[in-house]
Amino acid sequence: MASAAAEWDAAARKVLVARKPGFGLPTACPACLPAVLYLRMAQVPFDIHVDTAFPDAEHIPYVEFGECVAFNNEKGGVIEYLKEEKIVDLTSKLPSDSYSDLTSTKAMVSTWLADALQYELWVVTDRSIAQDIYYSDLSWPIGKILHWKKTRDVKQLLGITKLNAAEREEEIYRNANAAYDALSMRLGDQAFLFDNSPTDVDALFLGHALFVLNALPGTSTLRSYLQNYDNLVNCAERLKVQLMKTDSSSGGSVSGSGSSDPSSSSTSRKGACSGQSYKPKPKAKKERTEEEKKFRRRTKYFLATQLVAVLVFLSIMGGADNPELDDEYDVEYED
Repeated sequence: MASAAAEWDAAARKVLVARKPGFGLPTACPACLPAVLYLRMAQVPFDIHVDTAFPDAEHIPYVEFGECVAFNNEKGGVIEYLKEEKIVDLTSKLPSDSYSDLTSTKAMVSTWLADALQYELWVVTDRSIAQDIYYSDLSWPIGKILHWKKTRDVKQLLGITKLNAAEREEEIYRNANAAYDALSMRLGDQAFLFDNSPTDVDALFLGHALFVLNALPGTSTLRSYLQNYDNLVNCAERLKVQLMKTDSSSGGSVSGSGSSDPSSSSTSRKGACSGQSYKPKPKAKKERTEEEKKFRRRTKYFLATQLVAVLVFLSIMGGADNPELDDEYDVEYED
């Protein structure tokens, strides 16, 4: 089999599978947005296919090209995969003495800022924002239950309990503000964070900043902290204009409904035209590849977890005095 880099060069069409657009952004998903921005910074022509079949699946976003598929939950994610396979690496031209600063800055964005965004999206704000991004295409009970489950998962991930909620909130916001302060000093009056040229760190931070500024409500603490740094806000707004021009010039046209099994879209598109809508052609029946089998197993697992979530919810609600789901957000796991 050809190398991933050779497949990329030979592929007539590259497709980024992401969640649907919203809030004036090409994708409303904070995990998908950096991948879109990274490809646009690299001036790669690609199409965006919207997937609504897997609301909060960890393998989204993923990129398809030729016979290859790079998933978000494998090999460090889409951006890391493209870098490691020497397909698209915006950091390759940086001086070697910049790598340590770049690595530490990337870690700060990927932890402190990512944690703060998760906290605001799933714990602080009402359900409407996450509902629009992830669950609006699901039936009401499933969407509400999955949101409740995700909120509990995020609290566990961030180590939040009833006993330490106030302290953890203070720490999360303190770290986020420190990250903004460091990024503001690093950026200065430059166009990008490092050597005045785009890197994966710029894509990660820009995805974070655009989501905070466009999706979070005006009452958001995180948004108010970011708006204290004019150079960060101005940089985000300038790059938004540059990177979100017409699709014909910047790449990233949106197509598809996402109702199909992702495995059906992992076929070669060497004869496809990049301007066409994403509609996989019917294929003759053949023996499934290992990749397709793996996808089907993932699909079954995702559906099974939804069913388990419903059963767990019903069992909890069966013993609760208050039938409202919102009250169950206060149920905490054991320390």
